[in-house]
Amino acid sequence: MGLIRWFFEYLDGLSARELVLKVVYLTAAFLIVVIVSASLVMRNILTDIPSIDKLDEYTPSLTTYVYDINNQIIAEFSVEKRAILPLSKIPVDIQNAVIAMEDRNFFRHWGISPRGIMRALMRDILHRRSAQGGSTITQQLSRGIFLKPEKTVTRKIKEIVLALQIERNFSKPEILTLYLNQIYLGHGVYGVQSAARLYFGKDVSEMTLGECALLTGLIPSPERFSPFNDPDRAVQRRRLVLQRMKAGNYITDKEAQDAADEPIPTEKSTLFTSRAAYFVEYVRQLLEPKYGVTQLWKGGLKIYTTLDLSMQVPAEEIMEKFLAQYDQDAEKSRAAEEKAQEADKEKEAEVARSSVSLQGAFVILDTKTGAIKSMIGGRDYRKSKFNRITQAARQPGSTFKPMVWMAALMNGYTPASIVEDSPMAYYYDGKDWRLLEGATDQYAIDLAIQPFVGNKDFKIWVPNNYDGKTMGRITARRGLELSRNLASIFLVTHVGPTQVVEVAHRAGITRNLDAVPSIGLGTSLVSPMEMATSFSTFANGGIHALPFGVLKVTDKQGRVLEESMPEETESFSPQLSYVLVNMMKGVVQRGTGVYAAKLKRPLAGKTGTSQDSKDMWFIGMTPDLTAAAWMGYDDFASIPMKNWTSGMVVPWWTEIMEVILKDQPVRDFPVPEGIVFVTVDQETGKLALPTCKKKLLEAFVAGTEPTEFCDVVH
Repeated sequence: MGLIRWFFEYLDGLSARELVLKVVYLTAAFLIVVIVSASLVMRNILTDIPSIDKLDEYTPSLTTYVYDINNQIIAEFSVEKRAILPLSKIPVDIQNAVIAMEDRNFFRHWGISPRGIMRALMRDILHRRSAQGGSTITQQLSRGIFLKPEKTVTRKIKEIVLALQIERNFSKPEILTLYLNQIYLGHGVYGVQSAARLYFGKDVSEMTLGECALLTGLIPSPERFSPFNDPDRAVQRRRLVLQRMKAGNYITDKEAQDAADEPIPTEKSTLFTSRAAYFVEYVRQLLEPKYGVTQLWKGGLKIYTTLDLSMQVPAEEIMEKFLAQYDQDAEKSRAAEEKAQEADKEKEAEVARSSVSLQGAFVILDTKTGAIKSMIGGRDYRKSKFNRITQAARQPGSTFKPMVWMAALMNGYTPASIVEDSPMAYYYDGKDWRLLEGATDQYAIDLAIQPFVGNKDFKIWVPNNYDGKTMGRITARRGLELSRNLASIFLVTHVGPTQVVEVAHRAGITRNLDAVPSIGLGTSLVSPMEMATSFSTFANGGIHALPFGVLKVTDKQGRVLEESMPEETESFSPQLSYVLVNMMKGVVQRGTGVYAAKLKRPLAGKTGTSQDSKDMWFIGMTPDLTAAAWMGYDDFASIPMKNWTSGMVVPWWTEIMEVILKDQPVRDFPVPEGIVFVTVDQETGKLALPTCKKKLLEAFVAGTEPTEFCDVVH
């Protein structure tokens, strides 16, 4: 109080002129302080304002698209789903809609709207909220690209300054182009092109007026106005946009009404639903190490693949239909067994069944090139990302037998050669498995091993057929057609397991295989992809084509970064390959794969069931396609068998291929030079006589055909 009293006494002592001067000095000093303080505050705000010098080099995070063989989008790799288009590719309707709704003076202002800013400021003061609203398209662009999404006065000032700089350095069309390509439109998509794909399943250039209005209505609050989240509100927003466009003379009353009557989307387009998920992940694992995470996920690459969605989609649907039915049947069977056990308390045996769902895998290769046309690594990628086509290590069972038969052909055997489907036993001498000589029937085997029963140092192996029976002397063809285990072991014994391993590796199997007699029963572990490519080698005249899934990769400018060509290796002679494939045709015509004969076209193939029925296979081939199907439990539980011959895989393999092959030309496997055909007796393999009841036109490498006539009285 004393200081104030002194100040007024001091003023009373001044003359009028002196008083005026003092007031002027004090006012000037106050203004200087205010100006300096404001300058310091503005300097503090603007020191970290980003430079717009590189706006013309602005490269937002772009979506990488994965295409199938017919240029249909399979999937995307993206952090933000975004695509960049020139203004000429964006419909005028959406340009007009955005201007009418967001900034009707866009072509007249110089970056900001003072009236809009004051209006927003007054609203914020009255409601005591942070600065918001009143933004031009240029301000929204500066905020979206350069600034954080906070709502503060500081950010608003930066936004205005940036908008003024952008307007000074870029034309209106350039600003509008950047805005339409980077604006967020909900559900993770940025820009009108990606939004058109998400909401309508089409390119932005194909959008109708109603669709343009719907997208524009999303801009202030995309999730809130999304037709997927609130259809009624989305319709209201679209109507408001159309009214603004009509008021701005962009459209007529009739155009507005017609657009308002258009239906709105109710679910995301399938273009944004990743299909062939296991294949897409397979592609990612191939390319991400090569191009890096940033380039793959943000670089806007275009990845053209070998996959054919017209094969992939029906294969996925059919496989799932069958496996789901098998699961239902297994559950009913389990319930029935449990009920039976409860009824008979004396039985203590438990129902040993898998607690997980039955799994399946399916792959189609182009026989000539190795291109992957379809890949299903499991039933549901969301539940299990384990790709059973490429990553699984399972026993192939009898599907491995063509490796044995090829080794036999290379060692002088023919389809008419006689093999033994008779009892046999092996013992382990500490180094190798050796055949027990003379043990050719069960009695002799029991007698030979009797002294060693209970001896832990003495190991013995007695293979048998799946039906527990033997057929004695049969042709090599019949042994393969009927998948006789003992005939396979007979051939392994005579050609050597090492030779079989070599054949398998030349055919396309890359894993280490145990060179033991049981290799003829498919006891070594392999993947479905390895088995498919091996069969494809036989079908391709002995030429192994390395499987591949990527045809071409281009960058965002369309420059080719890589382009694939088939990698081929001559593994076997075309003559021996044809003879083997011709025998494998018999598997479908008369053998364990006869169910597939309903396709009524030349097919070669092989069924397979591993030990204890833990794996079931069928691999079939045409001259153009090789398809491998597998099913089993991930926990290696046994599959309850319904049919020991055709198994449970051939039916769904056949139904898939019926769809896939319906428009494919019917072609037989080409016959190479050096092949002769001779009619033989199916039982003896010798030249057939008129009295022979079962005759067959058999293929031989020239010079290996039989010369003796059948001497059996039928």
